[in-house]
Amino acid sequence: MIKKKQIISILSDFRFWIFFFFILRLIGITNAPLEVGHNWRQSLTDMIARNFVEGNPNLLYPQIDMAGNQTGIIGSEFPFYNYLIYLVSVVFDYSHWYGRLINLIVSSFGIYFFYLLIEKICNKKIAFNSSTVLLSSIWFGFSRKIMPDTFSVSLVIIGLYYCYQYLTTGSFFKLFLFFVFATLGMLCKIPALSLIAVIPIVIIVKEISTNRKLIVLITTSIGIAIVGLWYFYWVPYLLQTYQYQLYFPRGLVDGLKEILQLLPQFFEKFYFTSLYSYIALAFFFAGIYYIARSKNLYLKGGITIITLTFFMFILKTGYVFPLHNYYIIPFTPIMALLAGYALSKIPTKYVYIPLVLISVEGIANQQHDFFIKDSEKYKLSLEGIINKHMGAKELIAINGGTNPQEIYFAHRKGWSIGNNMINKEDLNHLVQSGASYLIIDKKSFTNKVEYYPKIFSDRYFDIYKLN
Repeated sequence: MIKKKQIISILSDFRFWIFFFFILRLIGITNAPLEVGHNWRQSLTDMIARNFVEGNPNLLYPQIDMAGNQTGIIGSEFPFYNYLIYLVSVVFDYSHWYGRLINLIVSSFGIYFFYLLIEKICNKKIAFNSSTVLLSSIWFGFSRKIMPDTFSVSLVIIGLYYCYQYLTTGSFFKLFLFFVFATLGMLCKIPALSLIAVIPIVIIVKEISTNRKLIVLITTSIGIAIVGLWYFYWVPYLLQTYQYQLYFPRGLVDGLKEILQLLPQFFEKFYFTSLYSYIALAFFFAGIYYIARSKNLYLKGGITIITLTFFMFILKTGYVFPLHNYYIIPFTPIMALLAGYALSKIPTKYVYIPLVLISVEGIANQQHDFFIKDSEKYKLSLEGIINKHMGAKELIAINGGTNPQEIYFAHRKGWSIGNNMINKEDLNHLVQSGASYLIIDKKSFTNKVEYYPKIFSDRYFDIYKLN
């Protein structure tokens, strides 16, 4: 029989809570990207991975399906995450949900290395509190989405832990691990670079030898240079050559102007979306107070540098940051650290009360995203319907608008058009460009198309032959 001391020992081991939250997030892990929130970004991730499986698995040329009669090669993040989905698909055949499990595994390791890093920098109590807050933050939901956000930040956190290990032990293998994980993390999503901004703080740490400081700074610079080559040389080349772009960075002034028009949405990302808990938010503000009064200059300096760098990224995104909740993810570990710092001021025997309340609140505010609405499941039938009426290589037009979800489930290449383009003139232009079929999702467009023959109709879809 398990004794009370054994139970306490298990519950106080943070690895137990990582495992517990891992199991909890396996609910709906095999779901296709049909949830209401961010299905477009998840479909795009899967689309690039599936094209690796079915086409050319070249990391330098990620490819999408909705570029019409063009190649579909897109200037995007470095597709390492998509490539992992491809590698799993080579072994088990492609399925929609592999990206969920890959992200969950990597993000769970990211939490563990966050715990280890904070334990080294601060202490075990702050590490436990901060990591628990992070577990139930936006990390809880997005670590099981088919998106590279928590994935990329996790790689950077793992890299930072190994950087600390190199600085304290001098092991060049740990330096190599720092370089690999940190560089891959920044490549997968460049805002994760804001956490790497903490590295220059080593310059003022007296306990570290000048030689190790210099080596870390050079290694970091090489990693950032590789990231720069991808985002500022290769992506512009892909854009110029293949004419398809995923993101549109702003100038700092233009970004500020756009954000000023969306201040309520901007602040909401900090006071709710990041931690998904008002209780955690209160401790976050308390943490700012305690850190400000702290004599730990290294910790204060590191948080300040990361914060300033992150706000530079916010300005570069412009209106995208206030309107998309996942852009706050690179800063969430900092908010969790500050909340955990404040929680450490509570006696250990009482601190579990707010930690439980924070976790319950965070999970409750995100649980809806684990389940697919029945009203969305009809899209899973689309590919089967299409296979009965057209060949795999024929181009289609489908009224998915800017969302790639429906053309992804159609498993065809072509155009994802707005309902305003369902007219004779625009459709004739698509026919001239090579479109063979028009697929109408009748949930968003109920009018009949009189000028082309209908070859299929059911409750959800109409298919018209265009040529």
